[in-house]
Amino acid sequence: MLSDASGPLQFRIILSGLIQGSKIIPIIIGGSQDLTFANYMAYEALGQVINIVGVDSVFDLGKTEQALNSQSYLNKIILHQPNFLFNFTNIGYQSYFVDPEAINLMKNLYFDVYRLGTIRENIEDAEPLVRNADMITVDISAVRQSDAPGNSNASPNGFYGEEICQIIRYAGLSDKLSSIGFYEINPRLDVNNQTAHLVSQMIWYFIDGYYNRKHDHPYKDKKDYVKYTVSIKDHKDQLIFYKSKKSDRWWMDVPVKSNYKNIYERHHLVPCSYGDYEIACKDDVPDRWWQAYQKLM
Repeated sequence: MLSDASGPLQFRIILSGLIQGSKIIPIIIGGSQDLTFANYMAYEALGQVINIVGVDSVFDLGKTEQALNSQSYLNKIILHQPNFLFNFTNIGYQSYFVDPEAINLMKNLYFDVYRLGTIRENIEDAEPLVRNADMITVDISAVRQSDAPGNSNASPNGFYGEEICQIIRYAGLSDKLSSIGFYEINPRLDVNNQTAHLVSQMIWYFIDGYYNRKHDHPYKDKKDYVKYTVSIKDHKDQLIFYKSKKSDRWWMDVPVKSNYKNIYERHHLVPCSYGDYEIACKDDVPDRWWQAYQKLM
């Protein structure tokens, strides 16, 4: 478990060693969310593209010329060369905090963004999103002020404590996830250590999820999965789904150009839900499939 007491370079080196050389999953407790950039850079030596999920009420894009800080780290990740970010997913943004142009930019980049209300309508929809992440960054401002007051950007709206704990447990269950960070926790603004208590419970749920992992990522033996093939009218590609016999979780096999297969080996099997399979059976292509297809082709 890491804090931000070390300098950014040392912090990155420590993370890189943990991610590459052991089965330890770093749990980072911040501190400013710009540490997400150092967390991202720790993956550079792996030689593979990765997915990031941000649980946040905003996108933290900042301005191109803006120095690295908690409001601009995502822009620095996007612009960094060489770039090894395959996909970014935001869970829980709140429209009144986000410029419509920023939403359009995220969609033009084929990133996945989900409003707070959309996720809260069915919290289980967050499971495939976090299952696809290599690293997760959580801004505690995504939680409502009544449940987590220890944050300088605390807002009356956000996830309830039990909802954010459920999302973090899903993260723990993911075989793919290799680091997670909790940021923007300010003890000076906390009330009766309530935010600290909530973060500690989030970590407990993450660990509980970790110890209940099914180890059924589809790169394992295909005999452990049920394969479903769905034909869509006027669509050249058949949609292929896999359902794990161990966990009943679903994945979609999205086509990828043959010369990119090695690069995107970890990304063409996209976590999805039974609902996506139902959409396909109704002769429609799930949005999740289209998003991945546009990035892979």
